[in-house]
Order: sequence, then C-alpha cells, then structure tokens
Amino acid sequence: MQDRTEDQQDWSANKFYSEAKEKLNEGNYTAAIKLYESLEARYPYGRIAQQAQLEIAYAHYKNEEHASAIAATDRFIKLHPNHQNVDYAYYIKALANFNDNWGMMGFLLRGPLKQDMSERDSKASYESFENFKELVTRYPESKYAADSRQRMAYLLNSIAMSDIHVARYYMKRKAYVAAANRAQNVVKEYPRTPATEEALYIMIKAYEALGMHDLREDAERVMRINFPQSYFLTELPEVGGKKWWQFWRS
Repeated sequence: MQDRTEDQQDWSANKFYSEAKEKLNEGNYTAAIKLYESLEARYPYGRIAQQAQLEIAYAHYKNEEHASAIAATDRFIKLHPNHQNVDYAYYIKALANFNDNWGMMGFLLRGPLKQDMSERDSKASYESFENFKELVTRYPESKYAADSRQRMAYLLNSIAMSDIHVARYYMKRKAYVAAANRAQNVVKEYPRTPATEEALYIMIKAYEALGMHDLREDAERVMRINFPQSYFLTELPEVGGKKWWQFWRS
C-alpha cells in the first residue's frame, strides 16, 4: 500500500484544505489539525494558509483542547491583526476560555449534582468576560458581538454570585462583618445583576446580627424599592422559623 505521506507530496494548497475541511466536518478534529498544519508548513503564505490558521484554532476548540485553541488564536491575531476575519479569532479565544470554565450551556443543562460555574474560581470567569469585552469593544458590529454580549451578562452574574457564595459562608460562620462587606461589594460593583437581590438580603441579616439597625433599615429599604416581590422579603418578618441559610435550599 502506498504511504499516505507520499500521497501528499504533490498535493496543492487547495487539496490540503479540502481534505482538512472534510475531516473537520466529519468531527475528526485531530486529523483535520494535522492536515491544516501540513498545509501551512508546505504553503505558509497566502489566503488559504491564513484560513488554515483560523480553522486550526476552531478544531482545537471543538476538540476541547482549549489551551491550544487560545494559543492558536493569539498567534493568528499577532500575525494578522488587520485580517477581515480577525474578529472570529477573538471570538474563538473567548469561547475557548469560556467553555474551559464550564460554559453557559453546560450551566443551563447541568444536573442537580453538578457544580454551578459561580462556585468556581471567579478569576477564570473574569478573564473570560474580558475576552468577550475585547471583541465587542474592538468590533461592535461583528456578527459575533450579540452572542458575546449575552455571555458577558451571564459571566458578570457568575462573578457576582461567586461573592454571594463567599458571603453565605461568612454568614454560616457568623462572620457578619465579612459577610456584609462581601455582599456590599456585589451591590456596588455589579448593581444590575440578579445577584444583587440576595446580596441585599445578606446585608439585612448581617447588619441585624451586628445590631447595626440604621444600616439594616437602609438595606431593606433599597431591597423593597428594587425587589418588591422578592422571596427573601417574605421571610424577613419571620421569627423562630427556618434558619436563614435554609432559605436558599427551598
């Protein structure tokens, strides 16, 4: 049988590209990457080589090789900062970082025992947020901008919810000052996220435990104005009922 490598000796750039694209469409990402890399090595200049570089990044992303996908996009951006499809490189980089930290669809479809993205390192979520922000800032009219903005909104709430998880922990440990400070940070830094509702509730309970009645009343007033139908408000008058941290387990 004739060796496959020998078969490729006379391949044109278009032949490499079509073969690689076929493997990519079949979901054979490893084979596609090898063919794209062979194309670039044999024909390093021109439009097809540039497209191969982009599709290498995409293939790594689809193959869940997120670090390699990010490295490939960074290389493309460095080599071709003014390429007409450079926005796609930024998008793949952001997606790779996003999905490396559980991803939106994984969050929406997770089972009851799977971990919430907000319970993971908020630093990773922040980095992913910055990736999408760079795309929409540089290319606000990009066809990838709308999806990027949606993911940014999700990530921002994920970052805020990371602070909520910490505040809950402090409340359970009766570290009320730390809990109030962490919740206050959510209200100050992420005021438009859904996490603000619970942050205000934690502030109310923390200030109540500390005997800081003026601050407690201020927090409750803000909560009643902004979240008049909040579940947490129905629990505030209760005395001697469920422990406060059990409200989140209902």
